[in-house]
Parts: sequence; structure tokens; C-alpha cells
Amino acid sequence: MNEAPKTMDAVQKLKFYQKGTHTVGNRLVSEAERNVQASIERSNSLTCGHRACQGCGEALGARYAIDAAMRAANNQLIAVNATGCLEVFTTPYPETSWQMPWLHSLFGNAAAVATGVAAAMRVTGKRTVRTVAQGGDGGTTDIGFGCLSGMFERNDDVLYICYDNEGYMNTGVQRSSATPPAARTATTPNLGPEPGNVFGTGKFVPKIAVAHDIPYVATASVADLHDLEAKVTKAMGFHGARYIHINVPCPLGWGAHSGDTIKLARLAIETGLFPVFEAEHGRITTVRKIRRRVPVTDYLKLQKRYAHLFKGAEPDPRVARIQAMADRNIADYGLMEG
Repeated sequence: MNEAPKTMDAVQKLKFYQKGTHTVGNRLVSEAERNVQASIERSNSLTCGHRACQGCGEALGARYAIDAAMRAANNQLIAVNATGCLEVFTTPYPETSWQMPWLHSLFGNAAAVATGVAAAMRVTGKRTVRTVAQGGDGGTTDIGFGCLSGMFERNDDVLYICYDNEGYMNTGVQRSSATPPAARTATTPNLGPEPGNVFGTGKFVPKIAVAHDIPYVATASVADLHDLEAKVTKAMGFHGARYIHINVPCPLGWGAHSGDTIKLARLAIETGLFPVFEAEHGRITTVRKIRRRVPVTDYLKLQKRYAHLFKGAEPDPRVARIQAMADRNIADYGLMEG
């Protein structure tokens, strides 16, 4: 006797880890649930031939974000790129890895140039052509911060994406305002009684973006591709100023193994050091809960920029201070269930 065919409701749902890859896992779900990178129709806007380091988180973040933005804009998209790693390794003269309209601005004015591009599209009647600006944390949180704040204040119709690798990696791994406390860089070396970057400096730009009351702000990570693509797609559905801040580990600058990029990005979330959230018009709307909380030492010990914290027989007290920062994020953003 043949069994009755199972209904869709009776079919067991796939676990998250069964569809976490770009290949086999995505073929286990319907086309509507597959990510952009799993589709042969993706724009592949950042194609092969670039000169990023092995395991470069920024190369991954840019490819994921721009392909998602291109799909959302029906391939009607112009990108403005600040000076930095992304610009240097994708466009060594006279070559380019970009398969889309792409402009290189100065280090600090990508937001302003993108504002001009968006205005030009508007006055020439090309309103379906959208604009995205992108840069690293140096060109965003430091040198370009004034232009970025101006873009927010005017509510210009631009999506700005910051690829945060927590330092000026292209020019020799110098400290930026996104460099975390205690991290070793070329300008915060392993010297003195408390080597590494000092506590109490820098800024978290997503908070500042939320304070501008712009239509959309989000943080994302290369460790969660579906979430990243969903946020870029959602951002493209708004008009006005939008900001997405993506955590992109840098193996070279962080002193990490090139195969640990995604692991580090995931640990940054699971420790609470990098809160993942969305905000609309000045209010936080959604928060990504921590699935399995881990201590910050699991994250720090994978990076040579923190090696000085673990050299002595006794634990460095600054590890406890970094743990306290993670704990505060968990409390402030409600990152834990319950």
C-alpha cells in the first residue's frame, strides 16, 4: 500500500547549518530562499583579478553588498569609492575588477561625490539609477566623517557602506577611530606599560548615524550572508540617506590566519563586541540575538594584534575591560534571548 504524499507542512524544515554555504546548501532550499551569491544571474560586479590578500574580509563584503544592491536596483547602480584598500586592490592602473559604473574619489569625500552623482541622476531624469558610496573605516569614520555627516543631515539619496577592518590597512596598519582598545597597530605599538591602543577613544559610527534620524541604518557581517544581503536589499528600498556598517576582518592587519576570516567575524558577533542591528528613522527596530555566547578571549587569542595581552603569567586586566565592553553591548542592545 502506497503512502499518501506528504504535504509541505509535513516536510521537515532544514537547519541553518544545512544551507550555510554558497553551493550545496543553497540547492537544498527554494530559489526564493537562496542568497544572491548562489545565483548564476548575480551581477558579479566585483569580479576576479583583483589583488586583495588571501582571506580579505573587505573583498568579500564588497562583493556581497554590491551584488545585492545591483539586484535590488535592476543593475541600475553607480558606485563611488573612497581611497583605501578596496580602491587600491581592485583598480591597479590600468586594470579594474569592477563590472559596473564606478568612480574613485579622494580619501575623504566619497559621500559628497556620491551626493553629486545622485543629484545629477535626478536632474537629468534618470531617477531609476541609484547611487552607492563605499569606503573603509579610515575614509568613513575619520577622514570622510564630515562629508558623511553632511550627507546624513541633508538626507541625500545615497546608500553609504562602510567596510570596517578597524585600521588604515592599505598604508601600513595604522590606528583609526574604529581601532578597538588594546589592539596593536603601527601607531599603537607593543611598547610601554600598556601596549596597544588606549581605552576611551574612537567612535562607533552606526550610533551616530542613528542619531541623524536618517531613514535606515544597519550593521552587518560577512559571517552572515543572508542577513547582509537582506539589509542591503532593504536599504535600497528606501530613498534618502542610508548607512550600512559591515564588519570585515583583515588577516594581515589583525595578524590572523587567512582561513579564519569568517570565524573571526562570527566570534565578534557571538562575544557581543560587534552588535548587529537595524534602525529606521532614529529608532532601533531589530537586533540579531546571540546564538551561543562565547568569552572575548576566544576572539582575541586568534589575533596577533592582541598577543601582548596573553604573554604574562597573570591575565592582563585589560582583557576584563574588553569583556566588560562586550557585556555592555549585550545589555544595551538586548543581544541575549530573555
